[in-house]
Amino acid sequence: MAIKEIETEKLFYSIGEVADMFDVNASLIRFWEKEFDIIKPRKNAKGNRMFTKQDVDNFRLIYHLVKERGFTLQGAREKLKGGKIEEENTNVEIVRRLEAVKGFLLELKAEL
Repeated sequence: MAIKEIETEKLFYSIGEVADMFDVNASLIRFWEKEFDIIKPRKNAKGNRMFTKQDVDNFRLIYHLVKERGFTLQGAREKLKGGKIEEENTNVEIVRRLEAVKGFLLELKAEL
């Protein structure tokens, strides 16, 4: 499952936009918000969650640990609390870049 990228940078993303980025339900976003304290979205006057770029990056990290690497929620929580967030962010970035290269190569192959 590839994570969908949004082309333009925004200051805040709605819960629907974040759910679309990761191709998951909004209920999973709300659940992970409760389970992981590194995600702290702001709420507007109506009470809608507004996620920052940092929140989206944290979701990407959690998504990588839970969905791609198969960690349990407890295991992901321990990994994040273990102070190895930078190491995991690097791993997530490497996977992201490799997926981009793979996509480019597949497009190139299709053109030949």
